[in-house]
Amino acid sequence: MITATKGFRVRRAAAVAVTTGTVLVTGALTAAPAQAVTVPTITAKSGFVMNGATGKALYAKYADTRRLTASTTKIMTAKVVLSQANLNLDTKVTIRKEISSYMVAEGYPSSARLIVGDKVTVRQLLYGMMLPSGCDAAMALADKFGTGTTVAARTKNFIAKMNTMAKNLGMTNTHFDSFDGLSNGSNYSTVRDLTKLARSAMASPTFKSVVKTKAYTAKTVTASGATRTMSTWTNTNTLLGWNGTLGIKTGSGPDAKYCLVFAATLNGESVMGAVLTSSSAANRTTDVKKLINFGYAMI
Repeated sequence: MITATKGFRVRRAAAVAVTTGTVLVTGALTAAPAQAVTVPTITAKSGFVMNGATGKALYAKYADTRRLTASTTKIMTAKVVLSQANLNLDTKVTIRKEISSYMVAEGYPSSARLIVGDKVTVRQLLYGMMLPSGCDAAMALADKFGTGTTVAARTKNFIAKMNTMAKNLGMTNTHFDSFDGLSNGSNYSTVRDLTKLARSAMASPTFKSVVKTKAYTAKTVTASGATRTMSTWTNTNTLLGWNGTLGIKTGSGPDAKYCLVFAATLNGESVMGAVLTSSSAANRTTDVKKLINFGYAMI
């Protein structure tokens, strides 16, 4: 890897030119008695960091290579939900039997532990989807905000909305075939595209509040009308709070390996980015820490 410059630190005037798999730092440099900024080496197959305020690229490694996204897909699910006209976050959604059947068919993936007949608010479902990465919560939202006469039709329609949103956001190397990242063979994106999505999603105060929450306990109405206090949902993102980290979403799977879309703000400086296909959860954490620190240094 190259260093930003030898003997000088790259200041705000610096620009980043990206070629596939290579980071090149160019532009005006301002002398400063600081150590050189070294471009980090990461284990993830793809990585990307941008200035969260301006959208300017600061680092890229195979930034436009399409890869599996695992549960980072749920960022788009939340984005579509929060983009609905006249959205009422306190609207109650009844958990259908089809959701339970889906979870069984998929081999019990990550879950918010919803029970058939529960009446759960849209707000609660967002927490259930984004903190413990509940695929059941994701399906409940897709069923609620899709159009059609059956659960299958509504969730299919919702996925189409996800792809329309991706197109509108300029995510040119992205396609979704699921609402939760359990791919049917054509669910992919890039670190650059996911960072575009992250920047758009974080503009929503509701989304930002959800993803920075470490733990959340919901009270739901059961099928019998009683109130049930659910088990506390714990955020899968263990980096929250580290060096200004505000979110956003982890992902993992046998083929996708370990992924993370992140955002961090410290001393008024904001960075956002993503890593895809890290070899382990520990390496994913190390990769993201390197990229956040590098991003701050480059702003």
